[in-house]
Amino acid sequence: MFDRIRSAAIFGIHQATVAIGISLFPVAVFARKRLGINVPVGRLVETTGDVYERAEE
Repeated sequence: MFDRIRSAAIFGIHQATVAIGISLFPVAVFARKRLGINVPVGRLVETTGDVYERAEE
C-alpha cells in the first residue's frame, strides 16, 4: 500500500515539474536569448521521470 502512495506522490511531483517546465518556457527562451543563461528545467523533468520509472519497477 505504501508503494502505491509513494508511486502516486512521485508521479504527482513529476507532473508538477512538467507543468512548471511548460509555464516557464517563455522565461527560459528569454533568458537564453537575452541573458545567455540556460534554465535547467528540462533536466529537472528528466530526473523526476527517471525516479518515477524506477519507483514503478
